[in-house]
Order: sequence, then structure tokens, then C-alpha cells
Amino acid sequence: MMGGWYAGGMSAGSWLFMGVFWVALLGLILYLVVRLLPSGGRGTPAGRETPEEILSRRFARGEIDVETYQAQRATLTSARGER
Repeated sequence: MMGGWYAGGMSAGSWLFMGVFWVALLGLILYLVVRLLPSGGRGTPAGRETPEEILSRRFARGEIDVETYQAQRATLTSARGER
């Protein structure tokens, strides 16, 4: 006769808990991998602003005046070769 704490196997509840645990763990790992990897060329990476966005934000906050904004915007545009 086999003795011990195991007593013949796992119950259905134990199997369900184990399955849910592994699905949740793999989901967490997948989420972290996707979240920590760079965007792969889909626009700007999350949390990174373009120079134009930074300039516009500074102008909107009142950190720079209209003349400075226009001059710096023109400089950025000409540096990129746009019209």
C-alpha cells in the first residue's frame, strides 16, 4: 500500500489551478517581453517625442515666444529637407 501525503493524485480543482497558473505566468512573460522590446520601426518609440512635438509643447506652455517658435520650427524643417 502506498502511503504519504500525495494520497492518489491531484483533484480536478488542483489541475484547474495549475492550468490557470501556467497560463497567467506565460501571459505575464509575453506581456513583459512585448512591453520591453522596441517598437520595431512603427513610428516613434513609446514615450519618445519628435523634436517638433517638443517644440510645440514648449510653445504651448509659454516657455518660448512666437518668434523663437517660428525660427526653431523653420530650422527643424530645413534640416529635414522639407518645405
